[in-house]
Amino acid sequence: MDIEKIVKVQRKYYETDVTKSWKYRIAALNRLEQAIIKWEPKIEQALKKDLNKSVFESYMTEVGMSLSELRYVKKHLKQWMLDKKVKTPLAQFPARSYVKAEPFGVVLIMSPWNYPFMLCIEPLIGALAAGNCCVVKPSNYSPTVSAVIKGMLEEIFPQKYVAVVEGGRAENQSLLEQRFDYIFFTGGVQVGKMVMKKAAEHLTPVTLELGGKSPCIVEKTADLKLAAKRLVFGKFLNAGQTCVAPDYVLVQKEVKEKFLKYVLYWMKKMYGNHLECREIYPKIVNEKHFKRICKLIEGEEILAGGIMDEASLQIAPTLLDHVKPESPVMQEEIFGPVLPVLEFEQIEEAEQFVKERAKPLALYLFTRDKKVEQRITEHLSYGGGCINDTIIHLATSYMGFGGVGSSGMGSYHGKDSFETFSHKKSMVKKYNWLDNPVRYVPYGKQKEKIMRMFLK
Repeated sequence: MDIEKIVKVQRKYYETDVTKSWKYRIAALNRLEQAIIKWEPKIEQALKKDLNKSVFESYMTEVGMSLSELRYVKKHLKQWMLDKKVKTPLAQFPARSYVKAEPFGVVLIMSPWNYPFMLCIEPLIGALAAGNCCVVKPSNYSPTVSAVIKGMLEEIFPQKYVAVVEGGRAENQSLLEQRFDYIFFTGGVQVGKMVMKKAAEHLTPVTLELGGKSPCIVEKTADLKLAAKRLVFGKFLNAGQTCVAPDYVLVQKEVKEKFLKYVLYWMKKMYGNHLECREIYPKIVNEKHFKRICKLIEGEEILAGGIMDEASLQIAPTLLDHVKPESPVMQEEIFGPVLPVLEFEQIEEAEQFVKERAKPLALYLFTRDKKVEQRITEHLSYGGGCINDTIIHLATSYMGFGGVGSSGMGSYHGKDSFETFSHKKSMVKKYNWLDNPVRYVPYGKQKEKIMRMFLK
């Protein structure tokens, strides 16, 4: 595949301006919606093969979320495309000021393997809604889903509008050598740094959706049984391979024993003891990641789980106790079904523990104390999160989702997706029936007096 040629063809097509009208954009989104519905069985089969996802989990976390986002964007697109009127300073009278959203042009979307369909399609929805041409690069680690995405998009869009590039590092490198007008990347921190470095060579703006060690803080006033249930759900969904999964839990010492009993109860109730649910329980994406996660468990105190099946690449939901901050499992994002437990005595200790580390993509706090809630949400910096729940803050089109610091930059979902893939063009339309002479040379004391009055 000639990647350079694809980009040139798309740029030529974009310059015809056909992608900019509301009619063209809404037609594209309608075709995408119908294609997802038509291809749903193949999408679910591909997710089963690549990650062993059940039909229920595939729809809940991938297909259903993509359709929900798509329908929300379609409903609001016409309104978002309207010029936004803003006030005009008195010094510029008579004039009208407004902000016009225009597409960036030809954009690159690079998606990961953990939610390989949803994390490819949702950015694409925003890019098409904003009027761009798109090159999509699915992950090579989920090849079956990648092939389905390619087949589905090629069926409904010409390559000059939406192109899918499959492959691994060589294709990634070739793509990053091209000049795009915007790059949207979801993945790990190290590759994210490389993407940003390459983008800088062309001064290409980027959105980076990365990750990090997202903490879960359980304070003594929390509803412990419900907190444990929601923690177990958020942590072990997709076998822990979720960028916003709770990476570790900080629990207040005086309620730790009781809380962990509830965690063990819900782990057993949801997943059993010995991978009995292996038919519907997701697998680790490949052998490399399987061995990496297994190594992180070595030498730690296992309260539950720890069962590893290399043949199926499955690791049972695993709970680790008495984990030290300097342990290997606390030095990198786990991205697997392993939950380390640490304790604190005062909420200030938990706050300081998080503050001393890189800004996480998500933070979860379980408490019924409003002062604790206010303290944590105001004093700590993180991409987003939940109070008394986990991960659901990303499952909405009503607000944006993104990271901060080393966990990423930029946001998307709903209106944020449209704005991410749009350049906001500030405009002033000056009327001709009056031309204020104050700004023109020669200047003088009287003009200066008037100028100062206008610019107070």
